[in-house]
Amino acid sequence: MRRTPLALAGTLLLAATTACGGGGPTEEGGLTQVTVGAIPIIDVAPIYLGQEQGFFEERGIELTIESTSGGAAAVPGVVSGNFQFAFGNVTSLIIGRQENLPLKIVTNGVTSSGQDGADFGAIVVPEGSDITSPEQLEGATVAVNNLKNIGDTTVRNSVELAGGDGSGIEFVELAFPDMPAALDNNQVDAAWVVEPHLTTALRNGATEIASNFVDASPDLSVAAYFTSEQTIAENPELVDAFTEAMTESLEYADANPDEVRRILSTYTEIAPEVIEELRLPRFPAEVDRASVQTVADLMVEHGTLDEAPDLDALYR
Repeated sequence: MRRTPLALAGTLLLAATTACGGGGPTEEGGLTQVTVGAIPIIDVAPIYLGQEQGFFEERGIELTIESTSGGAAAVPGVVSGNFQFAFGNVTSLIIGRQENLPLKIVTNGVTSSGQDGADFGAIVVPEGSDITSPEQLEGATVAVNNLKNIGDTTVRNSVELAGGDGSGIEFVELAFPDMPAALDNNQVDAAWVVEPHLTTALRNGATEIASNFVDASPDLSVAAYFTSEQTIAENPELVDAFTEAMTESLEYADANPDEVRRILSTYTEIAPEVIEELRLPRFPAEVDRASVQTVADLMVEHGTLDEAPDLDALYR
């Protein structure tokens, strides 16, 4: 039986608070060794660029980036101290904070391009589909990577903004890499898919019918870098140094899209020809708090959360 994110968050709390080992950062060669958990996707290009450019080392940090499968590994890793920082989807962080996990956002991670029809995530339908607009997804089967998360939350919103009823959509959980084939084989009526799999789906003939992130907010902060309250309390200077280095990394990535495309080949397996076609997100250093509030409001409206969260508690 699949557990909801709220139930999962409770499990993560138990796992994190009973984890052994980990602990704080260590010193070596005059630098503080810091481990960051980050899923190896386009969204985390800035931290790899910052590491390469020496932004962290300049601030006394010896950075190790450890690949994770997502929030299920990153959140307990941060709470237990195995990671000092990690990258996580804002929806997962809201849910975790609501379950009393001591999470604190320190910088933005990735933001929608804000361009309808040109964002790094979209709702797409198979080639030849009769569905041409989001309101027609009423009663349809739509693939998302996780249930009760940012995908189904923003897809429902797009449907409702177009005048449809999002409550009757059947969401099915499917890994992003599997979505282009599922569309080709008509296993689903539509899919919410992000880069690089969005480019693959479009190359295969899929049609985009909505930019769900843009519909939620043109400046949607999709994910963020976060730490634990314990790390902040025990080593505020380290948190300051990481935040400064991460801010510079984000600013560098935002100003140098060619560098973002170049660095992708060093930590992902995306084909070079696909890298050149990718729709890139934006990387502002500051979280757009109004957009996170919008997501939280939609989560309450759609029943993902039982009550409005205290978002102020989520920020450092």
